[in-house]
Amino acid sequence: MILSIGQVAKRAGVSVATLHFYEQKGLIYSARNQGNQRRYDRQILRRIAVIKAAQSVGLTLQEISLALAHLPKHKAPKKQQWEEMAQAWHQKLEEKINSLKNLQTQLGSCIYCGCLSLESCALYNPEDSKGVSEPGAKLACAQES
Repeated sequence: MILSIGQVAKRAGVSVATLHFYEQKGLIYSARNQGNQRRYDRQILRRIAVIKAAQSVGLTLQEISLALAHLPKHKAPKKQQWEEMAQAWHQKLEEKINSLKNLQTQLGSCIYCGCLSLESCALYNPEDSKGVSEPGAKLACAQES
């Protein structure tokens, strides 16, 4: 089944502009009819659903693009291909979960810190990680806690 851009937007719950953006970024692909209008195969709906799901858990468009690059562009991926992509994202999601847990744990002490400094903030600059690559950036407030 071939769908117009309006049909895809409506069924996927995104705007036409979003579809143009996704296509510009190489996340989705369309064909053109004789009137130069975009046409999509029905399988694109699954690809858009994966993009939206990945965005909702905090993956960047670059991370999504890298993963989708290994999937077929003009046909529905097989179940195994979807599973391989999900496995590749598993570690990235674990890292994000751990980062959010750290934020949750440290947020209270950060509120009471009062340093008001992005250079020395324990949340923004954990363990003085920026001190390695940038001048300054000491974690005085984190050490006081």
